[in-house]
Amino acid sequence: MHIYKTKGVCSSEIHFDVEDNIIKKVDFLGGCPGNTLGVSKLIEGMSVDDAITRLKGIDCRGKGTSCPDQLSKALEELKHNA
Repeated sequence: MHIYKTKGVCSSEIHFDVEDNIIKKVDFLGGCPGNTLGVSKLIEGMSVDDAITRLKGIDCRGKGTSCPDQLSKALEELKHNA
């Protein structure tokens, strides 16, 4: 289980599992429950690269980031440290 501390969004952490470059499980702590659960269910089974491409740059209310964007940052960090 990987843990990523978010910045600039309502959720405080993202917990996620990746196996062989495939996202297996994602849980957001905090944030908008319906939206974060929806994002989690949509990307489970997706490759890390596809998820980064789809989620990177999504903005929430002019914050310059969002929970999905923070997940892309978490996945990029994981790739960089691998």
